[in-house]
Amino acid sequence: MVFSSSVRLWLMPSAVILLTMGVWGGLRYGDLPDRIPQHIGVDGVDAWTDRSIGSAFVLVFVYAGVTALMAGSAELTLRVTPRDELSEADPRPFATGASASLVNRPRDRASAHRIARVLLLFNALIGVSLLLGCGILWRSTSDPHVPGWVFGAMMAPFVVGTVLTVAAAVRDRRR
Repeated sequence: MVFSSSVRLWLMPSAVILLTMGVWGGLRYGDLPDRIPQHIGVDGVDAWTDRSIGSAFVLVFVYAGVTALMAGSAELTLRVTPRDELSEADPRPFATGASASLVNRPRDRASAHRIARVLLLFNALIGVSLLLGCGILWRSTSDPHVPGWVFGAMMAPFVVGTVLTVAAAVRDRRR
């Protein structure tokens, strides 16, 4: 899929974060202990695993997958025909009528661009959260203690991204 220029521009922060994660992980991998954190909860590290490429780079792989999904969703949002461009006689399935609610179409082109941008912004915020997780995962010591503020700091970008995404969707529906 070839991304539109709008998606490519708003995807740049996520690409920088993903590249940073990959380079940082590559530089840190040789210095990691034999056992690394597998799960980080509110009380710190509560599960450990043997060091491997898969276990050390799990957050990088997850973020790469999430980035692909979000970029694809943003691109599809821009490609779908907005509601204001559909006519009652439109032959496409789910275009109008009672079943139109099955397809969540943006109201207009401006709304489609706004929703695509907020999806890609949300993706970058997810990357910030996972980057903080990498800082815990890639420590050179096997210390289970993680300061309590780290969990909150990791969750804050998720919360901000969720609020922005919901706000964009609500704004689209109210117009």
